[in-house]
Amino acid sequence: MFCKKKYIFVILILFFIQPAHAENPYFLDFKYILNESNAGKKAQTFLKNKLEKGFKDIRSKEKALQDEEKKIIQQKKIITQEEYKKKVSELRTKVSSLQKQRNSLLESVSKQRAKARSELLKNLNPIIKNYMVEKKIRMVLDKKSLLVADDNLDITKDIMSLLNKKLKSFNFKKIWKK
Repeated sequence: MFCKKKYIFVILILFFIQPAHAENPYFLDFKYILNESNAGKKAQTFLKNKLEKGFKDIRSKEKALQDEEKKIIQQKKIITQEEYKKKVSELRTKVSSLQKQRNSLLESVSKQRAKARSELLKNLNPIIKNYMVEKKIRMVLDKKSLLVADDNLDITKDIMSLLNKKLKSFNFKKIWKK
């Protein structure tokens, strides 16, 4: 809440500090560009597929562990107490390992998503700067920082079009090895 008030205060100050003849600041929706640009969509699809494949593998291992648990329970009366405890301990170790694998998958995808976002922003900044010079724009704000603005000041579609022309997709392996 306090942070939003700070943003509004800074934006208002910037508006009043500008000379009276200065044009309006423009805005764009970074989130929309990150999610809807060609490269952004491809990155999301790639990460979604990786996550689904990883979860599919984990689910099959969970199923195998559940079957193993049933088998151990059935053998409880047949095997010795010591042997039973040993098998339960081994099963717990496998379950723990599977939980670590799940967390590792989620962390890996999260890091890759952050790197893809960073790479997209790295490619987006020069496009925005060139657009600003070309159109003689002095200020571009992120849409999420605004309360109300005229839709004529929205340059999201223009910037996304330029980004799509420049960056069709990422070299995912190169980005995520960094």
